[in-house]
Amino acid sequence: MSTILKEKVKGQVAWKGTDLAKDDSWVYYLSEKTIASLENALVHVKQKGLKAPDFNKEDFPIPDIYEEIVYFVEELENGRGFLLIRGLPIERYTDEEASIIYWGLGLHMGIPVSQNANGDLLGHVKDQGLSLENSNVRGYQTKLHLPFHADGSDVVGLLSLRKGKSGGHSSIISSMTVYNEILEKNPEYLGVLCRPFYFDRRGEEAPGEPPVFTSSIFNYYDGKLSCRYVRLFIESAQAKTGIQLSKVEIEALDLLDSLLHDENLHYNMMLEAGDMQFVNNYTILHSRTQYEDYEEPERKRHLLRLWLTMPNGREISPEFAMFIDENTGKPGRGGVPQRKTTSGGIIETLK
Repeated sequence: MSTILKEKVKGQVAWKGTDLAKDDSWVYYLSEKTIASLENALVHVKQKGLKAPDFNKEDFPIPDIYEEIVYFVEELENGRGFLLIRGLPIERYTDEEASIIYWGLGLHMGIPVSQNANGDLLGHVKDQGLSLENSNVRGYQTKLHLPFHADGSDVVGLLSLRKGKSGGHSSIISSMTVYNEILEKNPEYLGVLCRPFYFDRRGEEAPGEPPVFTSSIFNYYDGKLSCRYVRLFIESAQAKTGIQLSKVEIEALDLLDSLLHDENLHYNMMLEAGDMQFVNNYTILHSRTQYEDYEEPERKRHLLRLWLTMPNGREISPEFAMFIDENTGKPGRGGVPQRKTTSGGIIETLK
C-alpha cells in the first residue's frame, strides 16, 4: 500500500468546476503571431515531403514561441493540470495539414508515446461502431458515454477536427480536489483507495504478459499525489483474475464515483473545431458524454490524440507504474509497450 497523504493538496491543481465557471483565464487563445509561426513550420514540413507522425521536432521549427511552450509544460505539471488552447483556424487546413501542426506542437511539448500495442503515436478518436461489452475494445473507438478515467501517459492531448451532430462534451475534474473531499469527509476509505486494484489491460498485453496489472487509485510519492482510475477496467479485470471486489472496495469506488458526478466539482466543455485540450493524467480525470454523429463520412466527429511523456514529468513509484522499463530498470514513463513481429515471426515487446 502506498503512503496515505494526510494533508489536503493545495495550489491551483486543486480546483473546482465552480471556479472555472467564474473565470475563463484558463482558456489560452493563440495569437496571430503564434498561428503564423505554426503555419511557417507547416510549410517547412511540407517542403520536405513529410507527414505526421513521420518527422521530428527539428523538422517543425517554432523557436519564436518557445516561451509559450514553456508555459504549457509548466501549467500541465505544476499549474491547474490542464490546458484548453483555442483559436487555431482549422478551416484553413486539410486534415493532414492539421495533423502536422498538432504533431509538431506536441513534439516541442514532450515525447509522444505509444497509445496501443500496435505502436500508434497519433491516434484517431472516432466511432468505429464497436461496443465496450467486448473487453478488448477501448472507449475512443465508440460514440458511447465514457466515465471519468485517466489514460496511460503523463499527458493526453486532443485536437478537434470536427465535432459531432450533438453531444460529445468533454468533462474534466481535479482528482486532487476529489482526494481532498474524501480526506475531509470520508477518510476511512483512503486506505482502500491507496492499496492495489487489478486493472484490465483490455487486450493490450504482450504474449506471455498477464492480461491485468495492479495499481492503487491514489499514490503519494516523491512529494506528489497521483491518481489512476478507470472503473470499467477494474470491474472487467474480475473476470480475468477470478477475484471479486470486496464490499468495502465497492463502497470506496461508489464514493469516488459520487464525487466525480458532483456538478460543483467537475467542469463540462465542448471542444470546438480547432480546439486543443491537454490533460495531466495524474491530477485530472476526464470523461465524455455520448454523442450523435452525422451520416456523411466527411462530417463525422473526429479528434486527433497524443499521449506525451513530459520533460518535467513527476517520478513514478514502482507500484504505480504500468510497466518497468527493461532498458533503464525504472518505472515506465507512460504509454502502452509496443509489439512488433520480427523477421522470424516472433512477437517482441518494445518498452
